[in-house]
Amino acid sequence: MSGPALRQLHAHRAIHEGGLSGAITKTEELMQHLRDGEHETAQLAADDLIDYWKTRVISHAEAEESGFYLEIAEENPELQEAVTMLTRDHDLLRIIMKDLEELREEEGLSPAVLQKFYALQIVNEIHSRDEERLLFPDEN
Repeated sequence: MSGPALRQLHAHRAIHEGGLSGAITKTEELMQHLRDGEHETAQLAADDLIDYWKTRVISHAEAEESGFYLEIAEENPELQEAVTMLTRDHDLLRIIMKDLEELREEEGLSPAVLQKFYALQIVNEIHSRDEERLLFPDEN
């Protein structure tokens, strides 16, 4: 069973907003280190940002999939397609993260790696907006 925060729009939205704002802040910090020529510090910031995406955003996605989404689809079978689409968004986040980590191993903090950090933000932002609209229609 999912926790109560996942079932309340205001609490769920706060989780989404907090996760995204933290990722944006950490990405800005990484970029500033690169602009300042602080390459070792930038590498540490990239490690921190990857860890943040995994422990804050992707772990939230996994919690949704293992409880909240299952409950929503069971209670409202007409939302199964929406749940499937939202789960695909989570898959995209995981795919981008895997690609980002592999690219970083090969290229370091290349422009392609930095683009993937921004791609995570875009997918997460769209996903959160759609999730709130689709799963909480009466509260929007």
